[in-house]
Amino acid sequence: MRKVVIAVLLAVAIFSGCAKSSSSATCTYDPCSLKAPANEVTQLETYLANAGITTAIKHCSGMYYQIKSAGSGAMPTACSYVTVNYKGSLTNGNVFDQTTTTPASFPLATLIESWRKAMPLVQKGGSITMYIPPTLGYGYADQKDANGNIVIPSGSILIFDVQLIDVQ
Repeated sequence: MRKVVIAVLLAVAIFSGCAKSSSSATCTYDPCSLKAPANEVTQLETYLANAGITTAIKHCSGMYYQIKSAGSGAMPTACSYVTVNYKGSLTNGNVFDQTTTTPASFPLATLIESWRKAMPLVQKGGSITMYIPPTLGYGYADQKDANGNIVIPSGSILIFDVQLIDVQ
């Protein structure tokens, strides 16, 4: 499964990125520029209500999040390189990916849109849970593992629990 996620992340990296000047890294990312459609936000809100999740905060993009711990170190931008522990699951509880024994490191610019929006909300050492509508996740294409098994069905709401270990 990790290979599938890495392949998707690399594909996203090819089609997205952050602007950088030659003298210093500058991130010119607007977290509110891409928004989930109203029907996806409604589906997500229905899930949250049915699951009894009442403390999630609505982001301007339509995703929801809960800051479990704010952290106290550096705060990433959407263009930072982060080291994290994470667990990604579906609303039915099926875990589709997670770190196990070692943290994972990624440039945020290569991850799904919701990570770029949410990770700058916590500081190093903090943790966040993201509730992600399809448009800000993997969209409407089935995500398959190396054996061709569907691990994230098309149009899935995603839940990511993420601990931010380091920011560069």
